[in-house]
Amino acid sequence: MKTRCAWLPEGKPDYMLYHDTEWGEPVHDDRLFFEMLILEGAQAGLSWYTILKRREGYRKAFKNFDVAKAAKMTDAQLEEVLAAGDIIRNRLKVFSVRKNALAFLAIQKEFGSFDAYVWRFVGGTPLVRKHAKVPVTTKESDALRKDLKKRGMSFVGSTIIYAFMQATGLVNDHSQNCFKAA
Repeated sequence: MKTRCAWLPEGKPDYMLYHDTEWGEPVHDDRLFFEMLILEGAQAGLSWYTILKRREGYRKAFKNFDVAKAAKMTDAQLEEVLAAGDIIRNRLKVFSVRKNALAFLAIQKEFGSFDAYVWRFVGGTPLVRKHAKVPVTTKESDALRKDLKKRGMSFVGSTIIYAFMQATGLVNDHSQNCFKAA
């Protein structure tokens, strides 16, 4: 039996699969970066598992996280998502998807890709953390949050951004006894 991070609850195979195959794996795909930014923002105030169970609903609602398509969503389309989507129905979070998509596109234009932009915040390689207590924010997440906010993004607080950095492998925070630890 594999030893996993202590935060991972037992008896949830979909959660264990996410941990084993995605969480902490270095991402270099802009579509996946956009997806994780939106999902982490949606998670604010909720458990990650709540969002993970609705991930397919979010993919359907937001055009499989095609950033150009999400940026062009109309108010009417966003209202439809609020009414019928298999997502968390929070108006501010839903409407922030379009706003964040526009900022994401501007970042891509400026840096060539979101990947090129975001990896600068960790020096181009995953930060490996070895600590007894995992922080909820760091100087890197604070810097990224500040820059994303300046560029017009919403639902990008430092705690959300640190979780985003963990999920996308910018930071390796697997427990020292986890089979995925660096």
